[in-house]
Amino acid sequence: MKIRRAVLFYSRYVIALMIFSLLFCGGAFAQSFSPATVTGILMDASHRPIGGAHIVVTDRGAAKDAKPITETDSRDDGSFKLSVPPGDYRVEVTRDAFTKVDREITVTAGQQMEMNLQLEIAPLSARVVITAQAVPFEATSAPTRVDFVTRQQIEAQETISVLDLLSTLPGFSLSRTGPEGGLATLFLDGGNSNHTNVLIDGAPANESGGFIDISNLVLDNVEKIEVVHGAESAIYGSDAMAGVVQIFTRRGETRTPELDLTGDGGSFGTGHGAAELSGLFGRFDYAVGGTYFATAGQGPNDSFYNRALSGNFGWKISDTNTLRVSLRDNSSAAGIAGQTLLLPLLSPPQPPDLFQTNKRRDFTGNVVWDARKGNHWLWHASASEADLRSNDTEANPDPNLAFVSIDQFNHVQGIAQATYLFGGAALTGGYEYEVENGFPSALFGQHGRRNNQAGYVDGRLQPTKRLTLTAGVRVDANTSFGTHVVPRVGAAYLLRHGNGNVGDTRVHAFYGQGIDEPRLDQSFGTDPCFPGNPHLLPEESRTSSAGIDQGFAGNRVDLSADYFYTELRNVISFGSLPPPNPLPPSDPCQFGTGTFFNTDLAIARGVNVSGEIRLAKRLTFSGHYSYDNTLVLKAPNAFDPSEQVGNHLLRRPVNSGTATVNYYKGRFGGNILGYFTGQRTDSDFLGFGFTHNPGYARIDVASSYQIQRHATMFVRVGNLLNKQYQDALGFPALGREIRVGLKLKIGGE
Repeated sequence: MKIRRAVLFYSRYVIALMIFSLLFCGGAFAQSFSPATVTGILMDASHRPIGGAHIVVTDRGAAKDAKPITETDSRDDGSFKLSVPPGDYRVEVTRDAFTKVDREITVTAGQQMEMNLQLEIAPLSARVVITAQAVPFEATSAPTRVDFVTRQQIEAQETISVLDLLSTLPGFSLSRTGPEGGLATLFLDGGNSNHTNVLIDGAPANESGGFIDISNLVLDNVEKIEVVHGAESAIYGSDAMAGVVQIFTRRGETRTPELDLTGDGGSFGTGHGAAELSGLFGRFDYAVGGTYFATAGQGPNDSFYNRALSGNFGWKISDTNTLRVSLRDNSSAAGIAGQTLLLPLLSPPQPPDLFQTNKRRDFTGNVVWDARKGNHWLWHASASEADLRSNDTEANPDPNLAFVSIDQFNHVQGIAQATYLFGGAALTGGYEYEVENGFPSALFGQHGRRNNQAGYVDGRLQPTKRLTLTAGVRVDANTSFGTHVVPRVGAAYLLRHGNGNVGDTRVHAFYGQGIDEPRLDQSFGTDPCFPGNPHLLPEESRTSSAGIDQGFAGNRVDLSADYFYTELRNVISFGSLPPPNPLPPSDPCQFGTGTFFNTDLAIARGVNVSGEIRLAKRLTFSGHYSYDNTLVLKAPNAFDPSEQVGNHLLRRPVNSGTATVNYYKGRFGGNILGYFTGQRTDSDFLGFGFTHNPGYARIDVASSYQIQRHATMFVRVGNLLNKQYQDALGFPALGREIRVGLKLKIGGE
């Protein structure tokens, strides 16, 4: 019995011990396989939550195309939650308009990890606006119309010139005095050709007084173009009366260096080659490019060549401190044959000019430092320089006809600004100092100079998730025309958040004032008979606009419409003055004198309508229509019939538009672009009395085929139907042009 009891006792003890061991070890075993929980909140630089971000978790050592361990999207309040087994992982966070974030984490069983992240705006994203305010923001919050051109669109059209691409955007019209290389100017929403500020990586590219010739600006090494409509002088000062065009060059993105080579040629003895090298090396990114373009042209003295070099270099000093340097240099030479369509009408008829040429050398450079301190402060400082030179030469054998005209402009600009971020708002204060120097040919070798300084305040407030308010004011102190104040205000509102057949509805409104300083020769001209006027005031604009953006069919259809009304005041004209009475026999001004005055007044009002329809995964249709009804209200010094009161402003069509079809399947890509412009007020300026330029329609076609992974063949046909037209009266546009080429991509993976 004692033995039996002892056995029973020890048996119960062993069983109890086994049960206890099982419970303990089982719990530990279960715990070793219990998942970890990772939670966090995604915020932007203004500490606003970021919803809709995609978060993917993969094994740390897995290949790029490995299947995710888990994935989720952040909620509207920016929060997210992930459940993963113990291990080593890579967490990748992506969202449109923000730079991708990669984090490596190690979690243990049952661990509760908090991972709050701040996402930075991606400046080269098509959903981000850099130019419209002091601090970048998402395009959906823009108070005025903003149009984008991405690298994908540039490659789809296979065009070379910035001007050709801008002419297909809403609100633009162009004037070009020659097929290739002729003087090329642009007009935005009815403004004059000197009323649009052009920036290259933040460096102003306009001459003093706003004039810019973009005949030699090429698209090679360009990543993005941003067009902001409306008066933006509250931020950019002079020249931004009608809007701002900013060209962004490429930045390095891959750890393995990427080399892109392009070569093509075709009609009119045209040849084009480009090379781009880009990449990342530690905290340093780089992108350098070179371009060569040459053509014999389609007529006598119509040749053109253009060389461009560009570089964009960035150094991430720390996670909150960056430095960027961008440089661009263009050299070009063009034959100037003249108004060859009108020269036969002269008496006696004149042949094309075989001896006149124009050479240009344009350089822009910009150095930018950006830093973030704590959760509230952003610091920005930049220094830029533009050196613009033009040389018109008439190398005629007849010494009475030979001449040389040289223009040189240089301006150096420094900007310092600070931004305070709080509660979804951003308040920026800045100071700008600029020195303008020039030797315009109209000053006969004399030097003109202006020193300008300005202070500005710019603010953005988002009181609710749907509403964004903006306001700013700038005070410009100019040594030539004194002090001027230019304000602007705007609002953007998400009227309806929808899905299904009727998508999001957004509305925006804007009011801004702009100024454009006189040219140096207009203020400081030294000709005794036609002197400058040192009392000139800047030209002024006042712009009001309102627009709506509407999505349909699950936002596969996007439509937008914007109305604008602009007053152009104090527009400068040249007025003749009678010679002194009595007239001295030796007076060199016996034929009269004259100078410049702020006399003219005009208005521009119209509508820009655009839309995009994604008909299928591979097929997209887009287009726009612009109605630009300009009117001259006051022009007491008009010397040409085309500039009289009651006319439309020169070379700005009332009606214009484009239609584009893009199709991609497998290795093939195709693009068809149709462009039309209505009749425009124009002048021959030769005394024939022509005051109108007929409208026209043009079709361009481009296609590409990927031969293999690193090689793509392409063909482009410009002016497919060989339409005969003129962008400026008397100057024939380029006929049908065919180019065939090859693109190679090496590395970059």
